[in-house]
Amino acid sequence: MSVYILPAFILLNLVLGAIRRVPVFDAFIEGAKDAVRLAKDLFPYLAAVLIAVNLFKTSGLAARLAELLSPAFRFLGIPSELTELILVRPMSGSGSIALLEDVYRRCGADSYPARAASVIVGSSETVFYVAAVYASRTKIRRYRGALAISLVATGAGTLLSCLLCRLM
Repeated sequence: MSVYILPAFILLNLVLGAIRRVPVFDAFIEGAKDAVRLAKDLFPYLAAVLIAVNLFKTSGLAARLAELLSPAFRFLGIPSELTELILVRPMSGSGSIALLEDVYRRCGADSYPARAASVIVGSSETVFYVAAVYASRTKIRRYRGALAISLVATGAGTLLSCLLCRLM
């Protein structure tokens, strides 16, 4: 059934465009031009975020910071196995997925840390990536407050995720 979704969507757009007398091909070309402009505007922000994430992980800073924060996280009820994941998640989606897989491998997929890690990854966002996309598309350049609020909300969500997984 799912193989028919994309062709049906394309056909629906063509039919609606014909009914509304919209030049569908011209609209498609305009959309493609916008996509190229978006990629051009977004590239410097994404490059900066990706380089920073890569430096954070490969320098060993993420692991060292995770080691230092582990006792505080354990006090809050967050398993120490999740510390590095929690630090990387706001920066990198693919990096956090790799760390999630590592938690599964080390702790077992049905363990409390694995369940909590799954909820954290599934219910949080890569804050810095979203900020980079936002900054590239808007004229607003001062968004530190939004970043701070997003990181606090991510932290609250992480605490709540661990609490709910412990109760279940």
